[in-house]
Amino acid sequence: MADYYDLLGVSRDADKDEIKRAYRRLARKYHPDVNKE
Repeated sequence: MADYYDLLGVSRDADKDEIKRAYRRLARKYHPDVNKE
């Protein structure tokens, strides 16, 4: 089973805003319009 906290790079006691920031950071990093690789 995937550990989503580890995937996002946040601790298990991260608050909602920290999780949201980590998700959006990774979404931008891997978005096809931003990442041209």
